[in-house]
Amino acid sequence: MIGFIGLGNMADAMIGGILKAQCALPAQVIGSAKTASTCERMTKKHGIVTYTDNCEVAKAADILFLAVKPVFLETVLEQIKNDLKPDVLIVSIAAGKSISFYKEHLAGVSCKVIRCMPNTPALVLEGCTAVCAEEAVTAEELSRVMELLQSFGEAREIPERLMDAFVGVSGSSPAYVFMFIEAMADAAVLAGIPRNDAYVFAAQAVYGSAKMVLETGMHPAQLKDMVCSPGGTTIEAVKVLEREGMRSAVMDAIAACVEKSKSL
Repeated sequence: MIGFIGLGNMADAMIGGILKAQCALPAQVIGSAKTASTCERMTKKHGIVTYTDNCEVAKAADILFLAVKPVFLETVLEQIKNDLKPDVLIVSIAAGKSISFYKEHLAGVSCKVIRCMPNTPALVLEGCTAVCAEEAVTAEELSRVMELLQSFGEAREIPERLMDAFVGVSGSSPAYVFMFIEAMADAAVLAGIPRNDAYVFAAQAVYGSAKMVLETGMHPAQLKDMVCSPGGTTIEAVKVLEREGMRSAVMDAIAACVEKSKSL
């Protein structure tokens, strides 16, 4: 049985991906949320059994996803620790909480911990998830969790020491990309393009460009050079971005995000 404690947007996306990919049947997934209205919505949407009591999920789950905000984790762990199934596989998606944090708060409990960090494009099955597991997790157990995580996008195992860096470059980065798309659309509107068209043009350009990086395997600089004709319009825009410090601004922003993640 696959359990979810917390049924917010990310859990919604993960459950949707898991069911769509047929990695599990609705009868094999359960979840809990604070409010009955959220439970009812998720039951109606996905056909899963839901509860307002976290302990009901803890009692039944063989793989337990903790999809709650970091600030609530200690309370939830204390609440469920005596109801967890023996050798349960706990998978957390909370930022900034190490594997040792879970082992400390679940001391004396027979469990194994996997830490992962998906990002919001999981909502459209295009997520990117970093994964790290404690040594006790078997290859078979990790493979099963990776299968679930890959149902809604890319998932890769990395050392735990790199998780904070991943938060900066992927976990939080959709926000930076959304800002870039919004700025591009604003510029398009300024140039006379209708707002609705501007968002589509900007978003499709970003989507297509990202796909080129992933599918061609070419270095981003090579792809950029392919667009920059001598004396052309693109190199004129690139000159302005370089002058205004686009690269250093992005690097500084990600560095700040990484440091914040480390402090959580």
